[in-house]
Amino acid sequence: MAKNLAELRTAIDAVDRELLALLNQRAALANEVGEIKRAEGSAVFRPEREAQVINGLQGANPGPLKAANVATIWREIMSACRALEAPQRVAYLGPAGTFSEQAAVQFFGSSIEHVRCVNFDEVFHAAAAGTADFGVVPVENSTEGVVTRSLDLLLQSPLHIVGEISLLVRHHLLRLSPSLDGIEAVLAHPQALAQCQGWLNKHLPNAERRAVASNAEGARMASTNPAWAGIAGERAGSEFGLHIAAHAIQDDAFNRTRFAVVCLPQTLSAPQASGRDCVSLIVSVPNKPGAVHDILVPLKTHGVSMTRFESRPARSGQWEYYFYIDVQGHPSQPHVAAALADLQSLCAFYKVLGTYPVSD
Repeated sequence: MAKNLAELRTAIDAVDRELLALLNQRAALANEVGEIKRAEGSAVFRPEREAQVINGLQGANPGPLKAANVATIWREIMSACRALEAPQRVAYLGPAGTFSEQAAVQFFGSSIEHVRCVNFDEVFHAAAAGTADFGVVPVENSTEGVVTRSLDLLLQSPLHIVGEISLLVRHHLLRLSPSLDGIEAVLAHPQALAQCQGWLNKHLPNAERRAVASNAEGARMASTNPAWAGIAGERAGSEFGLHIAAHAIQDDAFNRTRFAVVCLPQTLSAPQASGRDCVSLIVSVPNKPGAVHDILVPLKTHGVSMTRFESRPARSGQWEYYFYIDVQGHPSQPHVAAALADLQSLCAFYKVLGTYPVSD
């Protein structure tokens, strides 16, 4: 016999209490783990361990919960338990409501201490100086390509990459009015303006396009002037009390941005192998014919897949270009270690930016 609404609600309430008891049991176990870690002097946050836990639960999930929802739920559970040991201080491009903030919360969970920065340089400085434990910065967009400032800072910085998160980016036109009428200026980060230029050309061809430090800053400024509009996500719209005058105006419907999680090696050493890993490198080669081809040979010889290859001008003048390379695998795997060793022997400059679990 089917249960009525009241009976179903009673059953749900009972399950909720069971869940609460189990979550507190898990938190108590996490506290015990934290005590052992403190005694050993080991890191509180282990991204490869959390990735393994989530992947394992997704594989064992019988439904009806979707795998993505399982990941979101358990990331928040682990974040809350981790905060009992020591909340992570995470730096990212502010103010509140940026996609960088969304990426930080999606990676670490919401139980973090927020360190909002005015630009990418400050994010790196905060993580390097100890103001923050970790930094979160965008490194690549599916529409506009690499974020050059982040790549330049990775070259110069003592920080290394310990994780990544890929975010589906939906840009909305935000303003004090729900109408498109009377918009004189559109304010956003240069990347967002570029990602929405087709829509802007069609719908707001006469509006000034004004580049600002972040999309959330554009939304904040739009909240001060009815003739201005910002391009940002829903989070920023809620933060500054704005209407969505136009939904999802990005030119690419599947627009994604990849963010890197960075920290000092003494804060967190390179994560151990998770089974789905990536090594990021910066290299340069002597300026001679065939040099670029030569650095790809070790990867082919040892059967290592390359997932990214970007070039950036070398400002020192000693070499013409730096090459940013991502390869699949972990240095603990013999074929990956052999390929990297052979590659390094061919390079005039070689730096491992990080080894970390890949994002879905």
